[in-house]
Amino acid sequence: MNILVIEDNIRISDNILLILKNEGYNVVVEEHGDSGYKNALVNQYDLIVLDIMLPGMSGYEILEALRANQVKTPVIVLSAKSQVEDKVKALDLGSDDYLTKPFAPTELLARVRSVLRRQYDVASSSIHIGELNINTHTKELDISGKKIPLTSKEYELLEFLAYNHGKVVSRIAIGEHIWGESLDLFTMSNFIDVHIKNLRKKIESVANHKYIQTKRGVGFILKEEN
Repeated sequence: MNILVIEDNIRISDNILLILKNEGYNVVVEEHGDSGYKNALVNQYDLIVLDIMLPGMSGYEILEALRANQVKTPVIVLSAKSQVEDKVKALDLGSDDYLTKPFAPTELLARVRSVLRRQYDVASSSIHIGELNINTHTKELDISGKKIPLTSKEYELLEFLAYNHGKVVSRIAIGEHIWGESLDLFTMSNFIDVHIKNLRKKIESVANHKYIQTKRGVGFILKEEN
């Protein structure tokens, strides 16, 4: 999952970067309102963490401009302003959540998970697909009660497919969401195929059904085979 952080306080942005990267997210940081807005406008992210008081465009201006340009990326506003009217203004402009500084790392991560679940229409931290139970909080997979050990990339791949279960996901979409800026288009296809093969093997060694299906020339889909 790719997250854009627009925050001019280097200490805070470094802290957020560390917190999110430790959870496996791909993070890009912008320290100026103008460059942050341009980045959010032209690139696709799963989530934006947005400060209000920024040099150049303010967080409010960025939020308003993004929504006016039909950018629907979820936004968590992060601000030292704790007045009710500030929260109301951010929500009215189209933010999905509002977190007041200072914040606990666990609360930031909980807000991030919550917003991402809403984005992908997932009701709780557990995603159930047939025998598969994917816990997005502990980042674990169990099949009919048996825990399946996954590498970090295998889990990220499974989670992304699960968020889009029933939909075909292209190799490019998988590469961008899991590897972000480190994506190499020349080696991406074979690299992803290897991860898919390993993940599929682990699931099918325990499950009674096939779940990850290949749509030749298009991508992959996660669903229970009838």
